[in-house]
Amino acid sequence: MAKEIKAKQRKLAPEELSSFCEQIALMLDSGMTLYDGIEMLAAEEGEGEDQLYASILQGMQATGSLYEALRQDDRWPQYMVQMVGIGEETGRLEDIMLALSQYYEREGRIRSAASSAITYPLVLGAMLVVIILVLLWRVLPVFNRVLDSLGVGATEGGSVLMNVGATVGWVVLALIGTVGIAALVCLVLMKTRYKDKVTHLIQQLFPPLKKINKKLSSARVASMLSLMLSSGYPMESALEMAPYALTDAEAARRVEGVRTAMAEGATFTEALGQSKLFEDFHNRMIRVGAASGHEPQVMAKIAAIYEEQVEDGFSRLVAIIEPTLVALLSVVIGAILLSVMLPMAGILSNLP
Repeated sequence: MAKEIKAKQRKLAPEELSSFCEQIALMLDSGMTLYDGIEMLAAEEGEGEDQLYASILQGMQATGSLYEALRQDDRWPQYMVQMVGIGEETGRLEDIMLALSQYYEREGRIRSAASSAITYPLVLGAMLVVIILVLLWRVLPVFNRVLDSLGVGATEGGSVLMNVGATVGWVVLALIGTVGIAALVCLVLMKTRYKDKVTHLIQQLFPPLKKINKKLSSARVASMLSLMLSSGYPMESALEMAPYALTDAEAARRVEGVRTAMAEGATFTEALGQSKLFEDFHNRMIRVGAASGHEPQVMAKIAAIYEEQVEDGFSRLVAIIEPTLVALLSVVIGAILLSVMLPMAGILSNLP
């Protein structure tokens, strides 16, 4: 029974993670003990809900640690779990939970922008498929019968035009079907060990996505370093947390390159400049921040800049895809209708 319940557990959305972290921060700020606060929230959960707080409460009863309670539940991201452990270890759990709340709030905005960038093309693509199918299966056969009855369908010119219109429609449907199948295969492979290869292939085929993903990784690295450094953690330990926050293997390798360069004697700013994680202008900002002792604040500012660029990138992507699909829809529908209307216009022009 326990295994069945665990199998149905879902990963928590960034908005839920942000809300949870903010609640913990508010509890600690009010002076309420963490155990009492979790117990109160667990009591408010309905029986049909995920029993999230009840699970945490049970873990805290067994271990006395929020970190251990979260670590035993797969629903919580490893990055957040490790940060909670650091907060308990350093005594700055309230500050870290507040920073995590802001971090996952930004992650939610980025995910929303990405979702919008995917939803619009899918909706337009579905509309394109439906309209073409209606034209090919319902409208075109009716016109064919009308033209045949008028003696136009059997002529060479009328037959060629109608065939061209039908061919254009079926070719577009085949292309959309191919793209849809390819997208489905990619989604399946993304959940396997081939995830990195599929991601690399998609980025090579669509350069704008590669650029957006690079900026997203840079934003996550900057946000993570800002959070860790503001918590009083040393830079070397902060860089060790990168694999928990990054999903891009290339960005993780760049961070590892920074650690290696620092181990060989390079300063953090020198190693960061060599890694190409950030643009030159932002590297100069980091050097100024390091010299003035304001690295956490500078990192937070850089993270906000990159996150804004990611959101703008998704918006521009939608702005390109949407009119392209509309133009394609117009061309296909126009070709199908012209293949029917031109022969009919020829008949009408010959009437006395």
